[in-house]
Amino acid sequence: MRKHKPKKRILEPDPRFGDTMVTQFVNNMLWQGKKSTAYHIFYSAMDTVETKTTENPHEVWKKALNNVMPHVEVRPKRIGGATFQIPMEMRPARKLSIGIKWLIKYSRARAGKGMADKLASEIIAASKGEGAAVKKKEDTHKMAESNRAFAHFKV
Repeated sequence: MRKHKPKKRILEPDPRFGDTMVTQFVNNMLWQGKKSTAYHIFYSAMDTVETKTTENPHEVWKKALNNVMPHVEVRPKRIGGATFQIPMEMRPARKLSIGIKWLIKYSRARAGKGMADKLASEIIAASKGEGAAVKKKEDTHKMAESNRAFAHFKV
C-alpha cells in the first residue's frame, strides 16, 4: 500500500467553453500526446452538434454525459471460495471519468468518417438517451439490480 494519496491535479478550463470537464474529456481522447488535434476534433464535433440540433452544443454534450454516467457498479468479492458480484454506489469523480471513457470508446467504435463526426453522432444519440454508451450504462444498472441480493456483502 502506498503511504500518501497523490494530490489531485488541477485542470485548466478549455479555451472555448471555459469548462474543466471539457479539458478532462479532451485529455481522455488524446492519442500519442496530440492535445491540439484532440481539441480540434472535439470542437469540430461541437460545431457539427450545433448544426444538427440547433441547440447550445455545450449543453447537449453535458446532457449526453449525464445520460451516460452510471450510478452503481458491480465489484467482485471472494467469500468462502465463491466470487460474488456486489453492487456498489460510485463516487462522483469515478462516475464522471467512466462516463467520459464510455462516450469516447463507443464514439471510436461507431461507423462513420472521421472521429469528429463519430463523436458528434454519439453525443447527439446519448443526449436523446440512445446510443451504445447509454446502453452500456443500462446494462451496468441491470447487472447491479440483478445482484442486489448480495448487497449486504459490501466490499
